[in-house]
Amino acid sequence: MSTKTNIAIIDDHQLFREGVKRILDFEPSFEVVTEGDDGEEALRIVEDHKPDVVIMDINMPNVNGVEATRQLVEANPEAKVIILSIHDDENYVTHALKTGARGYLLKEMDADTLIEAVKVVAAGGSYLHPKVTHNLVNEFRKLATNGSNGTSQAIQPEIRRPLHILTRRECEVLQMLADGKSNRGIGEALFISEKTVKNHVSNILQKMNVNDRTQAVVVAIKNGWVEVR
Repeated sequence: MSTKTNIAIIDDHQLFREGVKRILDFEPSFEVVTEGDDGEEALRIVEDHKPDVVIMDINMPNVNGVEATRQLVEANPEAKVIILSIHDDENYVTHALKTGARGYLLKEMDADTLIEAVKVVAAGGSYLHPKVTHNLVNEFRKLATNGSNGTSQAIQPEIRRPLHILTRRECEVLQMLADGKSNRGIGEALFISEKTVKNHVSNILQKMNVNDRTQAVVVAIKNGWVEVR
């Protein structure tokens, strides 16, 4: 029995689609089983090929990626869709997630981010581009610090690092996740390899009993474990 993750790519820009496919083809556990260039094709493609993960461009003619995702998830609630977008505005992100997308990536992503996102979503988690996570954190901060009289009020007078759960290094990595840094960015900041960063992130998720980076950041903010800056 095949253990590969079957992937469908739906994007109306052929050159970009081919680039994404090339990146995914480098991962031995992935197989791109079909491609499409229109949201209208999404339902038929999923019905015919039954991919484990659908990578969907947000801006396409006729039916855009968000509407295609809504239709897809409505017909198949277990569908796992990752939206590709040039928009990092939280309104685009929340709208895409409300329609049932499991992931949201910016087209400026690097290869490692794409591969990591597919693995997380295929395993049942959710994945947001680090920059998107940072923007959502900032929006959360604005909402949380806005008092009833419209003035900003401090809500984090003291940061309580979760040293009862995480090591000091893992606390540093958690803070950088909240800052919106990618694995590569965290590695460069801490002078450690990306593989080591991935190990730290995996340990953090396990210890915090969450499924993905975004959940870890949300829990950390709610508990006052990270600075929101």
